[in-house]
Amino acid sequence: MLANLTIKSRLIFVIGFLSMLLVGIGVMGLGSLSSTNSAFKSVYEDRLVAVGQLERISSMINKNQIIVGEAVVGQLSAFPEDLAVVDKQVIEARAVIEDINATWKAYMASRLTAEETKLAEVFNANRIAYGQSGLNPALAALSGHDFQQASEILQGEMKTAYPKVRESVEALIALQLAVAKSEFEAAQSRYVMVRNISMAVIVFGVLLAALIGFLLIRAITGPLNAAVTLARGVAAGDLTQRIEVSSTNEVGQLLQALKDMNDSLVGVVGQVRNGVDTVAHASSQIAAGNLDLSSRTEEQASSLEETASSMEELTSTVKQNAENARQANQLVGATTDIAVKGGNVVGQVIDTMASIKQSSRKIADIIGVIDGIAFQTNILALNAAVEAARAGEQGRGFAVVAAEVRNLAQRSAGAAKEIKGLIEDSVGKVDAGGKLVDEAGKTMDEIVTSVSLQDQAARLAEAVSVFKLDGMNSPRTELPVLSDRVRALPNTLKAKPKVALSTSVARPKKLAAAGGGNGEWEAF
Repeated sequence: MLANLTIKSRLIFVIGFLSMLLVGIGVMGLGSLSSTNSAFKSVYEDRLVAVGQLERISSMINKNQIIVGEAVVGQLSAFPEDLAVVDKQVIEARAVIEDINATWKAYMASRLTAEETKLAEVFNANRIAYGQSGLNPALAALSGHDFQQASEILQGEMKTAYPKVRESVEALIALQLAVAKSEFEAAQSRYVMVRNISMAVIVFGVLLAALIGFLLIRAITGPLNAAVTLARGVAAGDLTQRIEVSSTNEVGQLLQALKDMNDSLVGVVGQVRNGVDTVAHASSQIAAGNLDLSSRTEEQASSLEETASSMEELTSTVKQNAENARQANQLVGATTDIAVKGGNVVGQVIDTMASIKQSSRKIADIIGVIDGIAFQTNILALNAAVEAARAGEQGRGFAVVAAEVRNLAQRSAGAAKEIKGLIEDSVGKVDAGGKLVDEAGKTMDEIVTSVSLQDQAARLAEAVSVFKLDGMNSPRTELPVLSDRVRALPNTLKAKPKVALSTSVARPKKLAAAGGGNGEWEAF
C-alpha cells in the first residue's frame, strides 16, 4: 500500500511531520519559558519585594529604638539638649511608626505561604506588644519631657520586647530567602528536564527525518532510474526489455505508459515486417511474371515475322499468345489484389504510428506533472529552510532536512527533464517513422498503378490475340498491325520489372531505417 502513495502525498507527509516536530519543540520551549518567567516573577514579587519590605520594617524599628535612646541620653547628660530637638525626634519617631504600618500592610497584601503567615502573625504580635508596652509609652514620656520615665521604659520594657521583634522579623527574612532558593532549585530542575527532553526529541526527530528522507529518496529515484534505463533502451531500438509495474503512483503510471508504448511498438513492427514480407514476395512474383511475359512477347514478335508467309504457323503462334495473355492477366489480377492488401496494411501502420505518437505525448504530459511537483517541492523546501533559519539553533536540524528535501526535489526535476528529453526524442523518431510509412504508402500506390497498367497491357494482348484468331480470314491485312503492337509491348514490360524489383528492395530498407538500423531491426 505504501508503494502506491503518490510523490505528492509522501512529500506532504514528510513536511507535515517535520512541521509537527518543529511545533512540538517550539511549544515545549515556550512552556519552559513561561514556567521560568512565572518562577522569576514569583521570586521578585513574592520574595525579593517581601525581603525589601521586611528589611525596611526592621531598619525602621531599629531607627525608633535609636531615636528614643538618643533623646534619653541627650537629656540626661551633663549638657542637656534643647527640648525642641526632643519634640522633633518624637515627631520623627511617630512618622516612622506610620511608615512601618504602611509597609507592613503592603507586605500582608502579597501572596503568603502557610508558614510565612504563621511567622507574620508572630512578628505582628511582637511588634504590637513592643509598641504598646515600650515604644508608645516612651514617646509619650518624651513628649511630656519626663526623661527619667522614658529612660526606665527604654531600659525595661523596650529592652525586653525589642529582641523578640528583631528575631521574628529576621525569621521572616530567612524564610523568604529559603523559599526563593527552593523556587530557584525547582526552576533549575525544570530547566534541566525540559533541556534533556528537547535534546532527546530533536535527536529522535533528526534521525527519524533522515530515515524517512532516505526511504523517500530511494522510493522516488529507484523507479525513475528504471524508467530512464527503459526509455534509453527503447530509444536504442531494444524492444525486448521486461517492464515490471508495482505501484500506481506517478512513477508507476510513467512505467505503465512506457510498457504500453513498448508493447505497441513491438506489435507495429511485427505488422510492418509481415506486410513488407508480403509486398516483397508479391513484387518478386510481379517482376518474374513481367520478365516471363516480356520474353514470351519477344518470342511472339519473332514468330510473327517468321510466320508471315505461313497461316498455320501464324494461327499456332496467335493461339499461344492468347494463352500467355490470359495467364498474364490472371497473374496481374492476383498481383493487384496483393498490392491492395499491402496498401491496407500500410494504412493500418500509419494509424498505429499516430496512436504511438499520442501515447508519447501523454507520457510527456505526465513528465510535465512530475516536473511541476518537483518544482513545488523545491519551493516548499526553500520556505522550510527560511522558517528553520528564523528558528535559530532550534531549527538547525530542520534546515538540514529541508536542504535534503530540496536536493531531492532538484534531482527529481532533473530526472523528469531527462525523461522528457528521451520521450521527445522518441516522439521525433516516431514522426520520422510516420514519414517513412507515408512514403511507403505512396510507393504502394505507385505499385497499384503499375499493376493496373500491366493489367491493361495484358488485357490488350489478350484482346489482340482473340481478334487475330477471329480474323484469320484476312491475315495479310491484320498482320502488320499486330506486329507493330507486339513490338511495342516488350519495351513496356521491360520497364515494369525494374519498378517492381526496386520497390521490393526499397521497402525493407525504409522499414529498417524506421526501426533505427539493421541492428535494431534484428532486435525487433
